Amino acid sequence: MTVTRSSLPTPDPNLPRPNDPAAHERLYRSLRSRIMLGELPPGKALTLRGIAREYHLSMTPAREAVRRLVAEGALTLSASGRVTTPALSDERIEELAALRALIEPELAARALPRAHFALIDRLAQMNARIADAVERHDAVGYIRCNLDFHRMLYLRAQAPAMLAMLETIWLQLGPTMRALYGRVKRNEPPRHHRMILAALRAGDEPALRLAVRADVTHGLRHLTST
Repeated sequence: MTVTRSSLPTPDPNLPRPNDPAAHERLYRSLRSRIMLGELPPGKALTLRGIAREYHLSMTPAREAVRRLVAEGALTLSASGRVTTPALSDERIEELAALRALIEPELAARALPRAHFALIDRLAQMNARIADAVERHDAVGYIRCNLDFHRMLYLRAQAPAMLAMLETIWLQLGPTMRALYGRVKRNEPPRHHRMILAALRAGDEPALRLAVRADVTHGLRHLTST
């Protein structure tokens, strides 16, 4: 029997192809987002087989996505080959928070000259969405909106290398931030966000730096509490 191209079944375009580079990129970005938003708890073990099965892909794109995430510090790889989300020590949390306290005020200050009133209004709307997430006790929604609030401002800094470095820090802190949300009883959005908005409206760079740094260090006190 001769098999012609027309006699072969037509692949479903909605299913990812095992060796499709775009499928690998989507897998990497999906896992990266889940880790940054705290959808995976600290110390959670992952397997290549489990990842491939969940995303209906072969082992090759799963292995490549994990390799990239290990390089970014989003996943840890033990000597035995065990892959887990990071479970950070207090010392590591303090180190990452200190980096945030250095980078984020600088990004905010660089963004200030380009922070027009329309941007400030969008930031205020984002802060309202944070309040909604708090009211719904939506931990992932809270983390997502909080990061979007900061990212929206920092994009105006036009400092892509600095922002990329910061996102790597957020990525490593993601699972721990989710664990923190479960311990801290929030009933309102971060109060330092109101200070950030006020400093932006006033064009006050020292106050903006102070508000952003306070926002970061306030979280540090909760993260390292026992």
